Order: sequence, then structure tokens, then C-alpha cells
Amino acid sequence: MHDELTKVDIEKMQQELDYRRLELRPKLIEEVQIARSFGDLSENFEYKAAKREKNRNDSRIRYLERMIKTAVVIEDNSAEDEVGLFDTVTVFLTDEQEEEVFRIVTTLRQNPLKGLISKESPIGSCLMGRKVGETVHVKVNENFGYDAKIIKIEKGTDDEDLPIMKY
Repeated sequence: MHDELTKVDIEKMQQELDYRRLELRPKLIEEVQIARSFGDLSENFEYKAAKREKNRNDSRIRYLERMIKTAVVIEDNSAEDEVGLFDTVTVFLTDEQEEEVFRIVTTLRQNPLKGLISKESPIGSCLMGRKVGETVHVKVNENFGYDAKIIKIEKGTDDEDLPIMKY
């Protein structure tokens, strides 16, 4: 299994990984040692909290290492008039009779509450490669789907301002 990520995604993950390994991990290990010195571990909240934070950091390190190791680097090769990665797309949802604006991003940078949808999400995958004027049927599950007509495409680039998901 692999994740399709951009070069910028991998660079951002590597930066976070370096920070977590080289700066945060030594601090958290020291906090665990200090809390351990307080005595009885069965009633030592500071020790349990420090240990939990160290374990969360270690878990995130493993996740980032696995993502970097298995990633396949992709680029946007869409035509100027097609929906591609990092494009902002305005669609008309026929059932709701309203417009929505989405920006197509990699899974690692999705945030639906901010209009950033993954290229692998139901609507993201339907929009990729389509043109203005086309209507797509978005199948959410076996029982539900909806139609969306592409009204406008604004070409975008992989700007480094979009953060990667934390957890």
C-alpha cells in the first residue's frame, strides 16, 4: 500500500519528523525521567502524563516514517481546462440548489471544514480531470449520491502554506 503525495508533502513530513526525533523526543524523555524521580509510580500523575506524551510522539514518528517510506511522488499533470491537484473548483449542487467551492488537495492536507478536499474523496475523485460545464454523479455510498455541475476552475499550485494533518 502506498500514498500518493507531492514532493512538498514529503518535505513537510520530513521536517516534522526531524523536529520530533531531534528536539521533542529528548525533551520528552527527560520529562519522563524527572517525573519518575518523584516517587511512587502508581499514584504519580506527572509520570503518567509524561509517558503518554512520549508515547504519542513515538507513534507520530512511526507514522511519518511509514508514510515517507511508502509514498509515491505525484505531480499535477492536468490540462489548463481540467480539474487537477490544488485547483479551486466551484460546483453547483443540483439537489440543494446551491454552489460550493472546493480545493483539491492530497489526502495528507485535507480539511473539509476549510473546503480542502482530498483527490481521493468521493467528490474529489469525481472532479479530477473534468471540465467546466460537466456534471458528475458523486456516489457517497451504495444508497446515496448526488449530482454536481462544474461551474468554474481556478488553477492552483502546491503552495507550502497548506499544513499537513496532525492526527
